[in-house]
Amino acid sequence: MLQEETAEEIVDPKLAAEYNTWKRNSPYLYETLITHDLDHPSLTVDWLPTKECRNTADYSIQRIVIGTHTLGSEPDQLIIANVKLPLDDTTISNRPRIDNTREIGGNSLSKVENKVDPLIRINHDGEVNKARVMPKRDDIIATKSPSGNVYVYDYTKHPNRSTQGPQLILKGHQKEGFGLAWNSIQSGLLASGSDDHLICIWDISAGTEGNNTIQPLRTFSSHSEIVADVSWSEFSPNILGSVSDDKKIMLWDIRHENPTHIIEGHNREINAIDFNKFEENLLATASKDNTVAIWDIRNMTIKLYALEYHTDEVFNVRWAPFSGTMIGSSGNDRKVCLWDLSKIGDEQTEEAKREGPPELVFIHGGHCANVSDFSWNMNDHLMLASVDEDSALHIWMMANSFMSPLNFKMDTAATAMDLDKA
Repeated sequence: MLQEETAEEIVDPKLAAEYNTWKRNSPYLYETLITHDLDHPSLTVDWLPTKECRNTADYSIQRIVIGTHTLGSEPDQLIIANVKLPLDDTTISNRPRIDNTREIGGNSLSKVENKVDPLIRINHDGEVNKARVMPKRDDIIATKSPSGNVYVYDYTKHPNRSTQGPQLILKGHQKEGFGLAWNSIQSGLLASGSDDHLICIWDISAGTEGNNTIQPLRTFSSHSEIVADVSWSEFSPNILGSVSDDKKIMLWDIRHENPTHIIEGHNREINAIDFNKFEENLLATASKDNTVAIWDIRNMTIKLYALEYHTDEVFNVRWAPFSGTMIGSSGNDRKVCLWDLSKIGDEQTEEAKREGPPELVFIHGGHCANVSDFSWNMNDHLMLASVDEDSALHIWMMANSFMSPLNFKMDTAATAMDLDKA
């Protein structure tokens, strides 16, 4: 049974007022909005590239992967869930397609029930700190566990509510962590960063029949504090970035023992890193200093630009998979912010300036707790999924009125020179 959240249930008066405002305005903010109460909080969310369309339906079926954080009240699980999303040509009314799970208002997508429907539940050793789907192999999912082990699952080999263990156990870490990234160029290469200050890299194709345990291909130990996140270059299979509580960004050529670059990137701990999908020299970092920084790896002595709007530490940053100028960020201010770097430096009215910088194009403000993770949909541009510490899963796309002024181009990137001029 889904539980509705109302402003009356929110203890903080300021938060209750913010939620009421968002709830009242949401029919005008979103093309699609589905809010779903999970049984337990999920610390992670990732879209699978799967998309199924049926001839007689006004929706597609796509999939997400989430996890549970039960605090020991029951066994934790890795969950693959079906999500029913409106097709682009669906015409229901001239109002936004909004699911009423939390009585947000607007018209329903359709009469279809169970818009978020768990397909497979797999028992997991402790909470799922992070889950990431392998590129080009959407049946393979890697997870981070409290034990320090990284697990690899082929979910097609697990029946629902499976108690079977993972297909692979990746050893090397002594403590838990959250950094996890697949290499999109070299299939099967996986990097992980953890609280033991280590970066481990595995090649999952190295497993042998009858032995499901794999030791690291490489281990790096240059960070002096927790390694919060790792990210691979989209242009070279050997280039890896890492960030840490030691405030440093490190770039690695994994064929060598030591980092090629060590930069103190922020004045507080750094929580996340992501390489741009279209411009090989751009990367972004997110920090406890409440900012997202944009960098050119050809000159890491100075950041290209700082994205400033968050009012608390930023935990996640992810470039859009369809555009080199769009990027999302989320954190402890309960917001998911969408930015368009091509709008940096655009002129604004005084009223617009009070709302935020020109590059801030949308704020998803419906979460009532810290946003743990978010993910861009790979099939429907500008569709995202986000999860928070209060067990909420939101699936959403901002309204066309926000998208129409955007001058970003698909499959292009803002160059470092463009940002420098801004």
